Amino acid sequence: MTVNSKPTYFALGDFYTFLATGEDTDGKYSLTEMMLQPQSVAPAHIHDSYEEAHYILEGEVEYQLDDKTIVATPGTFLQFPIGQAHAFKNVTSQPAKILAFATPPGGEQFFAEVGQKVNLPMSEEEKQKLLVPPIAADFEKALELAVTKYRVQFAPQL
Repeated sequence: MTVNSKPTYFALGDFYTFLATGEDTDGKYSLTEMMLQPQSVAPAHIHDSYEEAHYILEGEVEYQLDDKTIVATPGTFLQFPIGQAHAFKNVTSQPAKILAFATPPGGEQFFAEVGQKVNLPMSEEEKQKLLVPPIAADFEKALELAVTKYRVQFAPQL
């Protein structure tokens, strides 16, 4: 199957394509392609139920890992063990593409739950209609779901 035939969700301003879910891997891991829009930010957070790793495919993403700043470019691989605070931001004016690996799987379903399913490829006009800032109520609902169901802890700014 190609990326365009896999389920893709638009959530909190970015695109998430599920390349492999726990259902596909007998509950061992998930693999998600994340397409971060320019200046997109994931605030400082901690996963207490799964490990995560990112492999940068395109773009330049600035990561805060505990007290360290790393500017990741294509080919960079980063690991986030359970309990490690991390934040990241696409620091360019172009989309950044990341492969996100998580074990055990399940956390990726957050994006399906708070996002809307979309079909790729998508015209630039269709994409622009989606790329409006999320309203505050939607963002607050997503944060509450992340904490209560997906066991994400939001950390102070790193």
